[in-house]
Amino acid sequence: MEADSPENFRLTVLNPGGRDPEQQFHSLPAPGEGAHPPINFHAFAACTFGAFLRDTRGALGENTPVLLLLRSDFRASERAIVDLKKDGRTVAVSLKETGLHQITQQLREPGKLSRFIKIVTQAGTCVATTPEAAEIYQRVSSKHDPATVAFIPTPYPIEDQRWNFSMPRNEQSGIFIGTREWDVPSRNHFATLLVARELCEATREPVTAVNLDGYKGRRLLGELNFPEGKLRLIEKWKTYPDYLRDVARHKIVLQLDRSHVPGQVGGDALLCRIPASVVMAQSNELRFPKRAAKAGRSAKSLQWRWIY
Repeated sequence: MEADSPENFRLTVLNPGGRDPEQQFHSLPAPGEGAHPPINFHAFAACTFGAFLRDTRGALGENTPVLLLLRSDFRASERAIVDLKKDGRTVAVSLKETGLHQITQQLREPGKLSRFIKIVTQAGTCVATTPEAAEIYQRVSSKHDPATVAFIPTPYPIEDQRWNFSMPRNEQSGIFIGTREWDVPSRNHFATLLVARELCEATREPVTAVNLDGYKGRRLLGELNFPEGKLRLIEKWKTYPDYLRDVARHKIVLQLDRSHVPGQVGGDALLCRIPASVVMAQSNELRFPKRAAKAGRSAKSLQWRWIY
């Protein structure tokens, strides 16, 4: 994906048929501005002052290289790449959902697998937000050429002070649970809660968990018998800045995620300037490689790594 010069490079991220809002990034939006924060795949457009679009005609009008996202049954992406290539556009592709369990779910149907292989072959270039996804793209490609696959972790606006959500240490307390899905085995949400309970009992630090499963979720959490008054629940959707302010009030983000996802929670922790411990997600492994490599699996091993 070449441009006349690096400083003039702009990228259009095309999510054909998707529901995420379209957005032109003429500048980096401040927290609360714009239709979508500059995270996930919107971040690729934001960091190049490009555009995030859903319509192929709009992408053609941008006259820039295109990062084409593959979602749903891939049919819309299949049509889009034909139009983009016909117009002579430089195209790289990426699955929109890139956790290993998500990739498996997307490619277990013959029709979708066939379209995926066809699109990757047509594009000739893939962008992977995790090393695991990069390996899959490379092996699917007919050329098996490492140069056709770029591993680019999801950008985060950590250099922009408007996105610095850090708080004074004397205003921080407790553990924020970085996972919330009980039904995805690789998230290890249940195991994370057990470790958090042990840490809570040992340190008397409070624990915050997100529960969007209503009464059922509250019952499950109640069965874990956290010390009285030490478990706080967030039970409604919040704006992204308000969510970051909640995260920033804690000393640490805890998760045992083994999904090999790009790591939005790790990225959220970066914006809050707090560590995410025992996280197998790309954002935090790259930011804290030694901590990620050495992180233990038991509450006892975590206690001596307690940051404050």
